Amino acid sequence: MTRTALLAGTAALLLPAAALAQDLLVFDYSGFEDPSFHQPFIDQHGASPEFVFFGDEDEAFQRLLAGFRSDVTHICAGSVPRWVESGLIEPWDRDRIEAYDTLNADLVGEDVLAGSAELFFLPSDYGSTAIAYNTETVPAADVASLQIFTNPDYAGRLSIPDNVDDAYALAYLATGVTDWSDVTDDQFEAATEWLRQIHPNLLNYWVDPAEIGQLMASGQVQAAWVWNEVPVALADEGFPVGFARNTEEGTSVWLCGQVNMAEGEGSEDQAYDYVNALLSDASAGPLLDNGFGSANDAALQALGAEAMEAAGLGEVTVPVLAQLPISNEQRDRQAEAFERIKAGF
Repeated sequence: MTRTALLAGTAALLLPAAALAQDLLVFDYSGFEDPSFHQPFIDQHGASPEFVFFGDEDEAFQRLLAGFRSDVTHICAGSVPRWVESGLIEPWDRDRIEAYDTLNADLVGEDVLAGSAELFFLPSDYGSTAIAYNTETVPAADVASLQIFTNPDYAGRLSIPDNVDDAYALAYLATGVTDWSDVTDDQFEAATEWLRQIHPNLLNYWVDPAEIGQLMASGQVQAAWVWNEVPVALADEGFPVGFARNTEEGTSVWLCGQVNMAEGEGSEDQAYDYVNALLSDASAGPLLDNGFGSANDAALQALGAEAMEAAGLGEVTVPVLAQLPISNEQRDRQAEAFERIKAGF
């Protein structure tokens, strides 16, 4: 061993464990830094990658355009065309994705890839969005329809996400649309007016799952449009929570994944190690325990239908609006309208 190598090895031993794997920066939603979601990466590199968090993807997109650098970023399918066209991301090499052949075929199809033959978006996790409610104070009949959000009896005790995709998924379903890939102007206006109509009934627009979980646990919110991880967490705490996915108008599913940043300054090898760990068999169970379905279908199905149902990802009997990629123009006009509604206009 050379003196240089010996010194380098000694320095590595003296560094804190968290420093060993910080050749990779992951830009993500808070909560996804859970070590159990990427334990094989930790086993390989001695620590988790560095995580930096954003509140929503519009914020993340603007920060990256302004010069912030990450190596891997976690986004959802509705944003894919915008990110591809921006030049911020580059394709993944399919041959380096260890679980590629066992990914859910529906999650790597043309609709998800926004028509691109290249793998710009690597699906990693998915879930459902539906009505969580207090089963002791809200009759099941009241959450049989999404129109509970227009019900004046619940004014000030309702909440929806501060997230344009989830808000419009709700509004389109409530106004009779189950496929948002090519909505008409009239359908967009109807959904926008519905969101404007429910605005006075809402206590707030929740920002993160912990916030809405606390509001429901305290009794301030009786029913909310939430991701399935929320009722999972509330049930674990012994809260009397229901999750109404079979509402008469339909329900929604979301799909998120990892994008490879074109100007990332960290290790490309570690980027692949990280996404492979996230999609590994070892990660599927911890993800599901927290309300997230792994895109590795073989690993997910091995956990069983009962576990899927407990996580809010069981089968439904109503139409499903899948939050697949939409055009930049449609997303921009939805985002602009949503901001105006939240401001009271």
